[in-house]
Amino acid sequence: MEKLIRIGLDTSKSVFQLHGVDGSEQPVLRRKLRRLEVVPFFAKIEPTVVAIEACGGSHYWARTLEELGHQVRLLAPQHVKPYVKRGKNDAADAAALCEAVSRPGMKFVAAKTAEEQAALMWAGLRDRLIKTRTQLSNAIRSYAAEFGLVAARGLDKIDPLMARIAASEDLPVAAREAFALHGREYARLQAEIREVEAKLMVWHRGNQDSRNLAEVPGIGPIGGTKLAMKKADAMACQSGRFFSAWIGLTAKDHSTAGRQRLGGITRAGDPALRSVLVVGAMAVIRQAERNPEKASPWLLALLKRKPKKLVAVALANKNARIAWKMMTTGERYDPRRSAIATAAAA
Repeated sequence: MEKLIRIGLDTSKSVFQLHGVDGSEQPVLRRKLRRLEVVPFFAKIEPTVVAIEACGGSHYWARTLEELGHQVRLLAPQHVKPYVKRGKNDAADAAALCEAVSRPGMKFVAAKTAEEQAALMWAGLRDRLIKTRTQLSNAIRSYAAEFGLVAARGLDKIDPLMARIAASEDLPVAAREAFALHGREYARLQAEIREVEAKLMVWHRGNQDSRNLAEVPGIGPIGGTKLAMKKADAMACQSGRFFSAWIGLTAKDHSTAGRQRLGGITRAGDPALRSVLVVGAMAVIRQAERNPEKASPWLLALLKRKPKKLVAVALANKNARIAWKMMTTGERYDPRRSAIATAAAA
């Protein structure tokens, strides 16, 4: 076999397709492997560049192949699709990976460590439990309203509502039993969310980047934790603006013929980071409306000209750039420096 300079590896649960080229860019390797054959095969060949599509198991394979001396490049699926010649099969996907990784301007996904993936599991678990709690609280409200028991909005109104339901003598026995089951499930979810948040706070206190980021208004401990967990992705970005665009907080570009036409934000990046930054920005805006004397002049001026939600996105965009700079340099947040930079930009 000729010396391989690149290999495209199309992964799956049990079948792996390889496509390799030599120094003259000619295909010299087209091979299908079972899962147990992958590591022995790559252990035998000389170290080379291996392209893998970023997916659930790609970070594991990146770590495994890098331990064998190979240079692994993870590519986003949307960057690989244009290089698929025709049809959709494993061989075509592997060839597209091999071709896409050779492009000079190609952007790659940062491979995560096992510890980073474990931390992200806790963050994802919290999001899932909160989503389930929201569904359950809405179900309790709607069922109670059918029996004339109405509660105001807010999670703090659920426990008083359950107490009213338990004290009501007009409810049928079947409804009482169903509400009791809902109440036990709600209490269990609350306990699990507190347990997960305690784990995340322990991780937050033990991570310097997360503690630094939590000092930025609009980020806080949860935002700092999620940003620090995605530090590898941030370090793969060339600038703060690039990082903000990766999160999906920059405007869509529809420009042509010299005319600039910008739309809404792309929403093309990480939805979890985008959500936590925008929600944090809305909290800062509410505080600015209550105490304008303590708020940023830049923020107050923007609120006078633009809708509140648009300002929240602008502040989230700004915080994303600040976060990238802080993670890149390791410095702490300085509100005085931020105010000077904002005034200079204005």
